Amino acid sequence: MISRFFIERPVLANVLALVFVLIGAVALFQLPVAQYPNVVPPTVQVTTRFPGANAQTLVETVALPIELQVNGVQDMLYMQSTSASDGTYSLTVTFAIGTDPDQAQVLVQNRVAIAMSSLPEAVQVQGVTTQKKSTAILGFVTLTSPDSRYDSLFLSNYAVINLQNELARLPGVGNVTVFGAGQYAMRIWMDPNLLQARGLTPQDIVNVVQQQSQEVTAGQIGIPPVPKGQIFQYTLNVNGRLNEAADYENIIVKVESGEGGRVTRIRDIGRV
Repeated sequence: MISRFFIERPVLANVLALVFVLIGAVALFQLPVAQYPNVVPPTVQVTTRFPGANAQTLVETVALPIELQVNGVQDMLYMQSTSASDGTYSLTVTFAIGTDPDQAQVLVQNRVAIAMSSLPEAVQVQGVTTQKKSTAILGFVTLTSPDSRYDSLFLSNYAVINLQNELARLPGVGNVTVFGAGQYAMRIWMDPNLLQARGLTPQDIVNVVQQQSQEVTAGQIGIPPVPKGQIFQYTLNVNGRLNEAADYENIIVKVESGEGGRVTRIRDIGRV
């Protein structure tokens, strides 16, 4: 019955066909087209470290304050966190499909900033990182030493220095993570018995190392106002952050009062 209506009115049928063609042509250039459309919910990851803390301590002092603030952020579907025994904490917040990842990152970062004052001081010093991250891994790159000349620590550090930033600059790469033995670092092993004998705590050692191993400005000589005839101006350079294990071993931790007071260095209560 409908077809008979248009058969008897060919002009109307042709006009309607032209209208549909024009509408389709206009829509062709207006519809969004993507080679890889967003079919996976975007995620934002929050990571931080609490050196020396176990998983239970992380849950109570780091995970709880952050997740109480992040929970309920706009367009959030669910979140999942991991507290490891090595002091690392990771929170993955999943948002609804179609959510702008950049906007989601800003929303989560604002919530994390509110929780910063409730976190331990050591975590605040380490910093809390918030970044958008895909749950799918694009690929793995493996470094090997065929003749066993380099160990895993060297290869891991080589990847951090020479490969990580290069790969992160590639178009479409959101984040590059280096798995391995970790970066080069100066480590101090303290003997609890020797600490107790000298009335020291691990925090005392941490404070002393932070005070004596840091970059400082020593100032200048010959800056105005100067006596007449002073024509040179010198910038003083001093040894700042320590680089060798022997330098850390010689750090003075405690000097006992009185004549002939005993000087306690890091090498006296542990090893570097």
